[in-house]
Amino acid sequence: MANIRTAIQARPLGLYFVLAFALSWGAILAAVGPAGFPVTEDQLPVLIAAMLLGPSLAAVLAAGLSSGGEGIRDLFSRLLRWRVHARWYAVALLTAPLSTVVVLMVLSPFSSDFTSALSASDDKGSLVIMWLVSGILVGFFEELGWTGFAVPRMRRHHGVFATGLIVGLLWGAWHFLVNLEGDTFSGVLPFALLIARLFTWLPAYRVLMVWVYDRTESQLVVTLMHVSLVATTGILDPVIAGGSLLIFLLAKAAVFWIMVAAVVFAKQRTAVPTPA
Repeated sequence: MANIRTAIQARPLGLYFVLAFALSWGAILAAVGPAGFPVTEDQLPVLIAAMLLGPSLAAVLAAGLSSGGEGIRDLFSRLLRWRVHARWYAVALLTAPLSTVVVLMVLSPFSSDFTSALSASDDKGSLVIMWLVSGILVGFFEELGWTGFAVPRMRRHHGVFATGLIVGLLWGAWHFLVNLEGDTFSGVLPFALLIARLFTWLPAYRVLMVWVYDRTESQLVVTLMHVSLVATTGILDPVIAGGSLLIFLLAKAAVFWIMVAAVVFAKQRTAVPTPA
């Protein structure tokens, strides 16, 4: 037992990532079975709820096993850090919706497919409420793990960009099962859509989230950034498929990566001393 505890204390990040995947994917497989893919729309809410337990429960377990009660208290303490400049709340809440609006403004002249879900909805109030509630639940449970546990530990050894990229790629891979469709491996376009959903814009957005955390040290602010992302995805993203969806995802990824490049460039400029 002493050797196991020593190994856990030496590699808490590895333990967290293994637990996050095992708990989330295990819950999904237990709910639908290995032959139950792709999941149906009726199954999706249950599976998402089960999946969200992965990052949060993994964080609590990893914190407790590696650092005891102190680790668990530290994990939740970052949620209480709300005294940050108002501009960071603006960055957290507006990055996702403004980026989507820009993409839709650029693409909509070329096709009527690029219309927001809100504009196309007959029940706008219910759509907004449903996705705001979803965003709050998803943001809290996921960021307890990704930002509350993983990011602070990874930042001890990596910069903002590397931390965001690594966590972002793992974050994208973690979404694999809920994005798996019946025709995913039947052709180039369906497979490209899966890759675009998981590994084009999610890592870029995670880099921005790590940057916000680095400047604020507030898990609450980053959680709100995740809430905004989920709400934006359901309220503003167009309800489309096929080639149009691939174009939209790549355009959204381009906007986020441009933001990442701007952040990296700004950090490099501030790091270089001005000649006397």
